[in-house]
Amino acid sequence: MGNTFGKMFLVTTWGESHGDSVGVVVDGCPPGIPLNVEDIQKELDRRKPGQSEISTQRKEGDLADILSGVFEGLTLGTPISIAVSNQDARGKDYEHMRTVFRPSHADYTYEAKFGIRNWKGGGRASARETIGRVAAGAIARKFLRIESGIEIHAYVKRVGNVDADVKLDGITRELIDSNIVRCPDPRAAEDMITAIKEARKEGDSLGGVVECIVTNTPVGLGEPVFDKIDADLAKAMLSLPACKGFEIGSGFAGTYSKGSQHNDPFVMEGTRVRTTSNNSGGIQGGITNGEDVIMRVAFKPTATIMKPQNTVDVFGNEVVLKGRGRHDPCVLPRAVPIVESMVAIVIADHYLRRRGQIGDYPNPRSDQR
Repeated sequence: MGNTFGKMFLVTTWGESHGDSVGVVVDGCPPGIPLNVEDIQKELDRRKPGQSEISTQRKEGDLADILSGVFEGLTLGTPISIAVSNQDARGKDYEHMRTVFRPSHADYTYEAKFGIRNWKGGGRASARETIGRVAAGAIARKFLRIESGIEIHAYVKRVGNVDADVKLDGITRELIDSNIVRCPDPRAAEDMITAIKEARKEGDSLGGVVECIVTNTPVGLGEPVFDKIDADLAKAMLSLPACKGFEIGSGFAGTYSKGSQHNDPFVMEGTRVRTTSNNSGGIQGGITNGEDVIMRVAFKPTATIMKPQNTVDVFGNEVVLKGRGRHDPCVLPRAVPIVESMVAIVIADHYLRRRGQIGDYPNPRSDQR
């Protein structure tokens, strides 16, 4: 229950933070898509720990092993299973937390719900679960790029109170990955890195915002009412560890505008309907309108900090807890590929749903597809 996402492109993740391995099963990927382990690995390498001085120092190769669903470099249309071994798990680092509820972690809620929990690194609640999401996202991205030329780019927009100034036109992965914080604004990136280092030195942590843009988006992705594509994107983002907020287009800032300022006027560009602004974020009525889909995702400060905190244990005793082990002082740099992957999964799912409804044949507005 609750471990599978999607309706036609189904993603089921499995495994715990300090278990033998973690992974994913992807069902519904069309056959004949070129796919090899390098496609998966290049995405996992952007998410893996130990990348830089501002990430957790847990050393994991995060090497993907495709167990099924691919033959001679092509997807078979059958379930694709991918596993990644945990090679640097140190469960003993969490021994002192065996009976203690860590503040702002899932320890208490898992224990209250199930009556049992994996206290080593948080188990399923750990961000290590997102390895499966990133592997599945790599498959979704490959499918979308081949099928429709859709591109997805996320970057760190803000860390703490350091905000980046980024022009979304012409943004590239190379620009995003040009520094360890994954911010395409060099000035802001330098300040972000300094802020993260200072927080780590103080035994504290920082949160921030990831912004994501989807380009070459076709018209017509999304369903009326309950399965609006922005609703599914919100669910996907809010299912991520440490995510506390989501907005699309103008988001909360749009509430300060009047309708006359906020509406996106339609114009004709050749034979194509376009909008002269994009406060809607590429989605109207829960369905893509062909403009860029733009969203922002807010992440809280990492819950594990090296400062003493008041809490309680499973016996109801009040205790003081100080974090140990290897943790990210800021999740934002490694959250970038995770956000991109979940966006790819949502769009692939809706792309297949639309294709199942309408088929591949042209429609009266085929130039806008």
